Amino acid sequence: MARTKFPAEVLTPEGELFNEEVEMLSTHTALGSIGILANHEPVLALLEPTELRLYRSESDIVRFAQAEGYLQFAENRALVLVEEAIAPDALDRATVETRLTEARAAAERAAEGSEEAARANRDVRRYEAFLKVAG
Repeated sequence: MARTKFPAEVLTPEGELFNEEVEMLSTHTALGSIGILANHEPVLALLEPTELRLYRSESDIVRFAQAEGYLQFAENRALVLVEEAIAPDALDRATVETRLTEARAAAERAAEGSEEAARANRDVRRYEAFLKVAG
């Protein structure tokens, strides 16, 4: 069953990754999973590392390994601002595993409660999520 479409845009510091109309957007916020359909109530949410899914249709889904960021839905438009978003087939599992190992080591070295520890733990969550998306 076709749903009403709405514009969705995905931006990273490197630029625009996606800008098309979709039927649904699915991701994970700091409070849990969220699915956005056309005419959803306005929302501003903090995003956690996960898989971002943009449904052009029920069978045509664009997927990204999504880092932390923000989701804004207002005036029937979705804007996803994330630190990093990578298509699953562009993820190099060995590179992600290396980065995860480095992030875990940095977290162990960092002083508890420090900015360095927070950054390292954020990176650990990101690379663990990326590995899940990579399969």
